[in-house]
Amino acid sequence: MEKRIKRSDEPIWWALFSAGGVCFAVFVPAAILFIALLIPLGLLPVETLDFERSRSLLFSFPGLIFIGAVICLPLFHAMHRIRHGLHDLKLGRDKTNKIIAYGAAMLFSVVALLGFVLGNM
Repeated sequence: MEKRIKRSDEPIWWALFSAGGVCFAVFVPAAILFIALLIPLGLLPVETLDFERSRSLLFSFPGLIFIGAVICLPLFHAMHRIRHGLHDLKLGRDKTNKIIAYGAAMLFSVVALLGFVLGNM
């Protein structure tokens, strides 16, 4: 009799968790450094991120990827932590928590990206 190995979707969620952690550690602090510190302190010229240049950068394909990475991946990171926190506290059923947590992350990601894209029109 052949043993069947049960397939798991955990590698997908752990990969999104890891990618979100990298975004929290690398991209978010870099964006804060440039936008909130270097430009207001006058260490970078104001023209670096004037309105027209910022708009053309953000509403391009690389800008969409950047916004998606900075918003969507940290959402999955946070929801993964919440899901496992609920599991550790023995609150709810794991399957239900998984559906709610990752469903919320997907919903918020879609809403954020749609708002971003529709805001460009």
